[in-house]
Amino acid sequence: MFKKTSIKSYLITGLLVWVPLVITLWVLDLLVGIMDYSLQLLPQAFLTENWLGVHVPGLGVILTLVIVFSTGVLAANILGQRLVLFWEALLARIPIVNTIYNSVKQVSDTLFSGTGHAFRKVLLVRYPHPQAWSLAFQTNVPVEVAAKLPEDYVAVFIPTTPSPVNGFYFYVRREDAIEIDMSVDAAFKYIVSMGVVAPANGGSIVVSAEIKNNP
Repeated sequence: MFKKTSIKSYLITGLLVWVPLVITLWVLDLLVGIMDYSLQLLPQAFLTENWLGVHVPGLGVILTLVIVFSTGVLAANILGQRLVLFWEALLARIPIVNTIYNSVKQVSDTLFSGTGHAFRKVLLVRYPHPQAWSLAFQTNVPVEVAAKLPEDYVAVFIPTTPSPVNGFYFYVRREDAIEIDMSVDAAFKYIVSMGVVAPANGGSIVVSAEIKNNP
């Protein structure tokens, strides 16, 4: 017979195998289901239900990628840029909608634009008290704010654990922030897993000497 400790160990091992797999499949199924809504843009005659008799999941993913790619190609030329400006000007005249749209657009431009400097560096800052250090991402300091600050400051975003979509945004003196040799992806893995799951390359943080010299 199995010992009690062995049974518990086997159960935990089984959970560690199945939980990530089930959650991954659930998220993929959710995303595919959402993208399949794009099929509603097609005429009824093109839907697989009408010429195959069954719904083929995943076709919405292909259609969504085609729409996104086509939009990118269109928005990259002069005519497309004018259409985007017209669309944004139209939304700017609609109360409430303009506030939501502008906020979401600013966040998406920050995260996905290749020309921005946000989330390009991983820093260590003293938070939530002077004796503690937290991982933070360097973002941009608005010109209006920089003009009022007496010294050289950097803007940082400290995500919460285990949900990095929430967090704290504030300004710290550049000399009080330590830049570390870690990718943004690796830092997110540490934060989401609460430091349990390390990146594949080990990702150790070697900053002890610099911290000692940074009181």
